[in-house]
Amino acid sequence: MSQRTFLLKSLSIFKAQCQYSNSFSSIAYKSFDLKTCIVSLQSCANDKNLAGGKQVHCHMLRFGHLNSSPLPTTSLINMYSKCNSLSDALSVFYASPLGHNVFAYNAIIAGLISNDLPKRAFEFYCQMRVVGVLPDKFTFPCVLKACCNVVDVKNIHGLVFKLGLEVDLFIGSSLLHSYLMYGMVDFALDVFEELPEREDVVLWNAMINGYAQTGEFGSALMVFRWMIEDGVIPNRFTITGVLSALANYGEVYNGKVIHGFVIKKGFDLGVAISNALIDMYGKCRCVTEALEVFEMMAEKDIFSWNSVICVHEQCGDHDGTLKLFRRMLSAAVRPDLVTVTTTLPACAHLAALRHGREIHAYMIVNGVRKDADYREYDDTYIDNAILDMYAKCGSMREAQLIFDMMHYKDVASWNIMIKGYGMHGFGIKALELFSNMCKAELRPDDVTFVGVLSACSHSGLIKQGKEFLAQMQPKYGVVPSIEHYTSVIDMLGRDGQLEAAYELLLTMPIKANSVVWRAFLAACRLHDNSDLAEVAAKQVLDLEPEHCGSYVILSNIYGQTGRYEEVLEVRDTMRLQNVRKTPGCSWIELNNGVHVFITADKSHPEGNLIYAGLNSLTARLREHGYTPDSDAFESSP
Repeated sequence: MSQRTFLLKSLSIFKAQCQYSNSFSSIAYKSFDLKTCIVSLQSCANDKNLAGGKQVHCHMLRFGHLNSSPLPTTSLINMYSKCNSLSDALSVFYASPLGHNVFAYNAIIAGLISNDLPKRAFEFYCQMRVVGVLPDKFTFPCVLKACCNVVDVKNIHGLVFKLGLEVDLFIGSSLLHSYLMYGMVDFALDVFEELPEREDVVLWNAMINGYAQTGEFGSALMVFRWMIEDGVIPNRFTITGVLSALANYGEVYNGKVIHGFVIKKGFDLGVAISNALIDMYGKCRCVTEALEVFEMMAEKDIFSWNSVICVHEQCGDHDGTLKLFRRMLSAAVRPDLVTVTTTLPACAHLAALRHGREIHAYMIVNGVRKDADYREYDDTYIDNAILDMYAKCGSMREAQLIFDMMHYKDVASWNIMIKGYGMHGFGIKALELFSNMCKAELRPDDVTFVGVLSACSHSGLIKQGKEFLAQMQPKYGVVPSIEHYTSVIDMLGRDGQLEAAYELLLTMPIKANSVVWRAFLAACRLHDNSDLAEVAAKQVLDLEPEHCGSYVILSNIYGQTGRYEEVLEVRDTMRLQNVRKTPGCSWIELNNGVHVFITADKSHPEGNLIYAGLNSLTARLREHGYTPDSDAFESSP
């Protein structure tokens, strides 16, 4: 007979006796002893049967069972606490005829903790100490859960040590978890090392996760090795904790060791461990390995799909992100907010407007933006992701519609719109938005001014751009960074003011990096200024000799001015530095997805038809007198 069956049977006997006694004399009640009452109370507590518990309570009061020992009082407090009737539990505590002993205090403290009232529980512990009731080994595990700061934990630890209870496994475990909760990993380790028995895998998992959460990933791995040496068998929580530490630490080598350890020991490669492996490989930028784990999973949940989609997006494989998203829909797995907020940036990077619209429509039709109670809520982060997608895809009309409908616009919302309008040549509109942002009493940040200055650069608003750079710190409290100076130098360069751009580059208070010099170099190429181009190229090559872009720009400048010997010198320098030109990449969005191509790419399944069509177009253009205007550095050496 199971314990639950036994308790239910005892309660039914109690009820039957009560019914019998109502028909006959009160002598029948005397056969209903204290032991039966205690067992019946336990049954009521487990089933949250408050009415039955009160019936037992009345019987115990009538026949004086509460005067016999502390056990009836603690049983009643426990029953009322589990039935969420704390007022009755407190009434029993205060009305106890035998006074307040350690058992009664333990019961009421445990009851308050179970009902999520830690502050009140700690007050009872303090009262217990004031009246001179000495805590026992059952008191401390509950009281430690009631501590609201690490000082209280340390004080209780001291009392535990004074009473000689520090070797108790339950108290030690509670101390360990309390210290870890406050990030006191060293104190937790001291407690852990003093425990006489450490066979409980939960303790080891607590230590591993404690170190991982505080960023001490090396120590987390040390505890794991210690655990193996002590012969404690890890479970899936151990493995996921270790993999989480390795993921944040970027330790792909040790991550592969753990992966091999899991396979070698025959642990269940369930969904949780597989998801942790995908996350670890993804954060270590090992896309192939993450995808292999994903493909080998017999069962995939929403976290599996989200993890592998996030891996591809974080590693810049935007086309792979969209392909996985389409596979997810084909597998009848419903995307959540994590899925769509990961996929929308891929659409933005690829300018895949149709795919972005489809995802947005899917969110609306399927209620992805609704919470568990199916009530709409305004999530600015999601709105900004949709806004950013439309802006980067060039559909400012749709971006403006989303922006106008947003209930709350944060600084990021305004920044997206300002940058979007500026990027697509609507500089005046971008500056109007900036003015409206200030009127809305939102403080611009450094990202705002990158967008504003970029808008001035792309729209030829030279005067306004100079004014914004001069006013950034005194008027808006934003110190100009290298990105802001780069935007202004690019703006002056586009306008042909190369001398002014060069002067700003030399006098700005921040040391110029390769990006600034490369922007200036591009301006020199645009306006065929080979003298300044040589100066800029030398700076870029000194700062970033492995970057191919500077060699290409300089070579093209030499080619345009007929300095072919210098072109050959640039090629020779690239060979000596082992620098190769990065092939150009383009893509087109069609009905069945996004098609990506690089220079001389023949991997497309319909490559023959594509090149046949291209050759046909080129031939017809030549018939009409067209001559290709190839750059002097079109192909890599």
